[in-house]
Amino acid sequence: MRAEYVIIGAGSAGCAMAYRLTEAGHSVIVIEFGGTDAGPFIQMPAALSYPMNMARYDWGYSSEPEPYLNNRRLACPRGKVIGGSSSINGMVYVRGHAKDFDHWAESGAQGWSYADVLPYYKRMENWRSGGHGGNKSWRGRKGPLHISRGPRVNPLFKAFVKAGKQAGYETTDDYNGEKQEGFGPMEQTVYRGRRWSAANAYLRPALKTGKCQVVSALAERIVIEDGRAIGVAVAGGEVITAEREVILAASSINSPKLLMLSGIGPAAHLKERGIDVVADRPGVGQNLQDHLELYIQMAASQPVTLYKYWNLISKAVIGARWLFTKTGLGASNQFESAAFIRTKAGVEYPDIQYHFLPIAVRYDGQAAAEGHGFQAHVGPMRSPSRGSVSLNSADPAEAPKIVFNYMSDAKDWEDFRTCIRLTREIFAQDAFAPFVKHEIQPGEAVQSDEELDAFIAEHAESAYHPCGTCKMGRVDDPMAVVDPECRVIGVEGLRVADSSIFPRITNGNLNGPSIMVGEKASDHILGGDMLAKSNDRPWVHPEWEVVQR
Repeated sequence: MRAEYVIIGAGSAGCAMAYRLTEAGHSVIVIEFGGTDAGPFIQMPAALSYPMNMARYDWGYSSEPEPYLNNRRLACPRGKVIGGSSSINGMVYVRGHAKDFDHWAESGAQGWSYADVLPYYKRMENWRSGGHGGNKSWRGRKGPLHISRGPRVNPLFKAFVKAGKQAGYETTDDYNGEKQEGFGPMEQTVYRGRRWSAANAYLRPALKTGKCQVVSALAERIVIEDGRAIGVAVAGGEVITAEREVILAASSINSPKLLMLSGIGPAAHLKERGIDVVADRPGVGQNLQDHLELYIQMAASQPVTLYKYWNLISKAVIGARWLFTKTGLGASNQFESAAFIRTKAGVEYPDIQYHFLPIAVRYDGQAAAEGHGFQAHVGPMRSPSRGSVSLNSADPAEAPKIVFNYMSDAKDWEDFRTCIRLTREIFAQDAFAPFVKHEIQPGEAVQSDEELDAFIAEHAESAYHPCGTCKMGRVDDPMAVVDPECRVIGVEGLRVADSSIFPRITNGNLNGPSIMVGEKASDHILGGDMLAKSNDRPWVHPEWEVVQR
């Protein structure tokens, strides 16, 4: 089999590139080990806790025992399905803060500043605020990726935003527009009641052109001859040939794994695994980052939460309504209010994110034992801790070794304690007085730094935002893996374009930035002009140097 371009991974970035490359008239083969994304478990937004906990759709990765988190192994779900992680994620849409991308450019990813990437966000978005506000000029209206907002009917969604305002914080009617900082409505990749994954937005239209095909196979290594990538060897011995380029978009876990299996990575590590070195790139698998979060849970004094539906009969009714009409509670991920705030004065832009949920429940679907409750997911955005992905062996079927080194820096602990204390203050505002019974988790007895640290060590969970393991940077940066055009340094005809190329993690959920990377990488691959830079100036708190809110 052969095509002009061979893309490894039908995930967020891979689907976007398949769409743009076929749109330009090129033939594309997408290699995806996972199966179909059909069925209600994936397509129904409210069922989001199911696919990320199903071996059928998830690679099932977990970290090594994390030394700073009581040696717990933390789950690291990655989509093993058409659409990749966009088919199993929480469907929350966040672009990232403007300053995140300016930092990328300053750290060596020239051409990836906010002014450079904003036009690609606008190109990919098909945005509707649903009457909840937002400035249309900051958003895209004609792209493939539908962005919507939940109905925000539950009174707790409004209470969360009102409490933030009462606590002295900013409000924002569009955190993806001019102003990220503040409390306001949350956005989701949902369209007409369905999960609007990268597969629905990009891959299916690409397949309809007749120029794209998906091959179901396990990619084992990239075939490199005379310093140039010429194809991909898949399980069973076949080589799928790329006439122009091979593009790796297999996730921040599998992309570095595949590079190393192909002889691109830290030379000493490859030799230990019996792999011939094609390009000594010490940065492959390094710079691993993620967001950690805690659930701050409150018991409710009124039966206004979603717990009233947490039984088989109600779930069946909600599911049936969704199946027949794509409406009702099944048509939203239930993350409908959000906030981005700063930990302290002197922090230029938000470094804490909130997801608010009108039920006390975990990602694995376990509800709080106390019944009616609600919670805020909270965590710091820019942890200084760094981990790595490495090979356990040269066997392509074996999972890689994942070490995040979560909470390995003193700043992590300081920031998380601040997160808890600021969240308690928000829940203590008058807006929540009619709804709060008592604190479930951590519990009102947990107050001192030592008590909070013990709670964090036992209960912090991944927000499932791994990135950074094939860092984009200058060609002379020894830790850079790809240059600012996503080309693997030291190998011809090979690019990486997914969340692994992020120099530093962005604010919020990573699906949006991952798709943006696929969009922008497509223009680099096609070799034409890039979209013109934007002149829009994002809002930054005018007194950030002296006030926290």
